[in-house]
Amino acid sequence: MAHEFAGLGEPFSNYEKARFVVLSAPFESTTSYLKGTAAGPAAILEASGELELYDIELGTTPAERGIATLPQIQCDGPVEEVIDAIRRKCSKILEDGKFPVVLGGEHTVSLGLHLALKDFYGDVSALHLDAHGDLRDSFEGSRFSHACVMRRIREHSDAVQAGIRAICEEEAELISEEGLKVFYAHEMVEGDLIPDIIGCLGDRVHVTLDLDVLDPSVMPAVGTPEPGGLGWYGLLGLLKAVAVSREVVGFDMVELCPRPGLEYAGFTAAKLAYKMMGFLP
Repeated sequence: MAHEFAGLGEPFSNYEKARFVVLSAPFESTTSYLKGTAAGPAAILEASGELELYDIELGTTPAERGIATLPQIQCDGPVEEVIDAIRRKCSKILEDGKFPVVLGGEHTVSLGLHLALKDFYGDVSALHLDAHGDLRDSFEGSRFSHACVMRRIREHSDAVQAGIRAICEEEAELISEEGLKVFYAHEMVEGDLIPDIIGCLGDRVHVTLDLDVLDPSVMPAVGTPEPGGLGWYGLLGLLKAVAVSREVVGFDMVELCPRPGLEYAGFTAAKLAYKMMGFLP
């Protein structure tokens, strides 16, 4: 059963009037640990119907700015075709003057959104929030694996990575040799690095958020959980700071892996997406 984000009806779900457009991309092909991320977008949409739409922190109701929900992308084809389909759909959203919010699926879907943003705006930097570097050139025979998505995005744009706490030797060498901008989770808990992170970003920013950037105590239902992640308010603080200091032009959230008994994880993801919309001008 299809769900509108936050259970909105007219007039707030009307595409023509909406500020935000939610697009589900339930692609799952290269996951390397827990399976089930294809069910993530539907779980987020379903849980979003239980959100309180008034935001205490902001003192506003972000939904009143309009949140339209599109039919999901068909994701049963080859990975390059799926990426291109996401790119084309997001390009149309941008051409219509809307803000794209893409829900994955595995992290590979973020490349489609980024390419659309690059096509539309030209110069766009990426803020990558994740437990993992995703900087491999190839993984398990695929250059479009979820473990390679930031390597592919970095071929088009500058990027800043934060919350990272698991990389392979290949990635460590790349980070060192090329001086990549990576803020590790253990550094972030030792001091306030938000100004440093923002200082590395360009004027326009694509925020790509893998839910495993959060600690498993907050977000246990992900494809590749990793201990030592960010807390809820720490992540919100970073997102809010970016939203008020840079022009955020696109947002994606990926890698929810629904599990029986952990339904609250879908609600947490839905609230996180809604908070991000609220932070944006």
